[in-house]
Amino acid sequence: MTTVCSLEDVRVVRDGRAILDAINWQVDASERWVIMGPNGAGKTTLLSLLASLIHPSSGRVEVLDEVVGKTDVFDLRPRVGFASSEMARRIPANETVLDAVLTASLAVTGRWNEHYDDVDVRRATRVLGEWNLDHMADRLVGTLSDGERKRVQIARSVMTDPELLLLDEPAGSLDVGGREDVIDLLNQFAAWEGAPAMVMVTHHLEEIPPAFTHAMLLRDGQMVTAGPIADVLTSEHISDAFGRRLTMSNNHGRYQAVSAG
Repeated sequence: MTTVCSLEDVRVVRDGRAILDAINWQVDASERWVIMGPNGAGKTTLLSLLASLIHPSSGRVEVLDEVVGKTDVFDLRPRVGFASSEMARRIPANETVLDAVLTASLAVTGRWNEHYDDVDVRRATRVLGEWNLDHMADRLVGTLSDGERKRVQIARSVMTDPELLLLDEPAGSLDVGGREDVIDLLNQFAAWEGAPAMVMVTHHLEEIPPAFTHAMLLRDGQMVTAGPIADVLTSEHISDAFGRRLTMSNNHGRYQAVSAG
């Protein structure tokens, strides 16, 4: 298998506090990972490392054969798709959905005077169709529902045909219908042989698409366990990560946890 990213003894320290500590982990090209843990466990920090938005305080982070902190991030970042609420806030409300996706090809937000080739426009149009957004290409981003905005973010993140796709709570804050729309589309994408390696952060087990293959549990900046999803998402491991007794269930690939009393 091709290793897409690897972390060796990684530590991230802020204001004297270790946000991540002693992280050793790797992701291969065929794997789709979900990262879970309590609030403050270090999940988003881990994504930020993979996106080369921050550097480790110590240890080694290698993404797509480049060492974070020793490479030109402007060459690396276009190879990594990243969908997050922070990115969503950067897109102007008066931007059309088509332009919100198209501008990813030049790694900018907000259409200005830049030039796009016809191949870029065709690809953006195709991506909109793949994420059920083609009928709203001319809609303004500011008029979209939360679920539609989430799908636009994901479509933007895959516009450049990335080798690694990072998703920070892609179904977070959505109602049940909107959540299921996003999960269904992510599941289809994750199951596609041509999809890139994927790493998703979520707070909710029920938001994990069935096609995801691996899981990592974090607590207090440290890895509780990581590996094939069925081995990791057990009552014992989930209880350990979240600090209370929980019982896991799996219904046709969809996970759920409830209090064990």
